[in-house]
Amino acid sequence: MTPEQSKNVIEVLNKARAMELKAILQYLNQHYGLADDDYGKLASAVKKIAIDEMKHAEEFAERIKDIDGSQEPTAEIDGKIIKGQEADTIFLFDTEEERTTMIKYNEFAKICRENNDAVSATLFEKIINEEQEHFNYFDDTATHIKKLGNSFLARQTSGTAD
Repeated sequence: MTPEQSKNVIEVLNKARAMELKAILQYLNQHYGLADDDYGKLASAVKKIAIDEMKHAEEFAERIKDIDGSQEPTAEIDGKIIKGQEADTIFLFDTEEERTTMIKYNEFAKICRENNDAVSATLFEKIINEEQEHFNYFDDTATHIKKLGNSFLARQTSGTAD
């Protein structure tokens, strides 16, 4: 890659890292709230997804360092954390967050390919697959809450909020 191409790729890797850092904090905040409300099963699942996002943030940081060892990966988050969400709104919110992430990461993968970096493009494609799993969980849970309401939520109170 040329220096300009490296700059373009690092820019999207840093943008993705900032998105992941926001997701980590958002999902952990939701985990704490769900745990406090005794929705142990939901809290545990959201915490697991937050940990997946931590892995993604680290993968993006490592790729940035691989491209340019002198470049420091961003520590900034992309946007504001929404606090105090209720269980019946969390999963619709997260579904949209994951949908947006997949759209952006597809764009970022294209930018990487246009800048002759198949390794970074492949990383985005791998993470898109994992984000699809998160999307599916959030979307399915939101659908259950919409269709079954409090009876579904009441069944989520058993289990632990690791």
